[in-house]
Amino acid sequence: MNIIILGAAGFIGTNLTARLAADPGNRIVAVDEEPGYFHGDVDFPNVEKKAVKFDRHTDFQSLLAGQEQVYHLVSTNNPASSNRDVEHEITDNIEISVRILEACVSNRIRKIIFLSSGGTVYGKGTAFPIREDAAANPITTYGIQKLTVEKLLYLYHYVHGLDYAVIRLSNPYGPYQRPDGRLGVVTTFIYKALRGETLMVYGDGSIIRDYIYIADAVTGIIRIAQGSREDKVFNLGSGKGVSIRELISVIETVAGVPVAVAYLEKRSVDVPVSYLDISRYERNFGPLSLRPLEEGIRLTIDYFEKEGYIKHIKQDASADLCQKENRKHAKGISRNSCI
Repeated sequence: MNIIILGAAGFIGTNLTARLAADPGNRIVAVDEEPGYFHGDVDFPNVEKKAVKFDRHTDFQSLLAGQEQVYHLVSTNNPASSNRDVEHEITDNIEISVRILEACVSNRIRKIIFLSSGGTVYGKGTAFPIREDAAANPITTYGIQKLTVEKLLYLYHYVHGLDYAVIRLSNPYGPYQRPDGRLGVVTTFIYKALRGETLMVYGDGSIIRDYIYIADAVTGIIRIAQGSREDKVFNLGSGKGVSIRELISVIETVAGVPVAVAYLEKRSVDVPVSYLDISRYERNFGPLSLRPLEEGIRLTIDYFEKEGYIKHIKQDASADLCQKENRKHAKGISRNSCI
């Protein structure tokens, strides 16, 4: 199949490209704004990389020529940076998406798959886990532009017969996510914990989110993309809620390092509780075999070690933990299990 991935150099795009490229029958065009954004691990003979600026001047008509399936992963903002420049955040993303949809119709694209947001389109929900038919009242421009693109997809399907799928993804984490970036609390917290840095938590740590390991998320995305169903909108996540405090505790246990936390003033853009009902996905595509959070964190740590992100850091942090345990043991507080 001829597949184009718009926004291919990001965390999700990199993992998606690598998985799709494993099928030699796929011919993939991976598109992002700068050549340097692409990770070296996605050098495959059936992947062509293109550097294209995503704006109102982009020639999507030519870019999509000859393609059969489009993955739309493009967004110029993120949940944390939302609401700072509402006019441009909305107009930039919506205009780009309309141009993509027009090009899909002109080029007779078989299907477009849009990565929406399971954490922001619903806003402050009242029933959990959140179903796809729940009220959608975003409290960020990020969620508003995602929901608007979803409605545009429905419109183009209704008017032009363009097939589509919307994936309301929860919070993915794992390999290829920048550990020092703006997104990905699990990956960022693991990285900082292993480096002995203090974790910055907005609020009191009671915020609840839904986390999914990236390999499991990609499996679900591809199944939805390859399937043909009457349902067009799918939640994709673990189906379980985990608080920030619980997440930190699991990281501390799996990594075997002490974790320091600083609690900051809560942010207005943070929804207090958000975790997804994935029963619609499972009715359409069968059970999604999910890695437990503990296993996903372990795999992410292994990736960091393989890539050299945390060389010697884990050992130093573990030694510090042992020193603390030794001091507790000397005071008769705990059993000394360190060498």
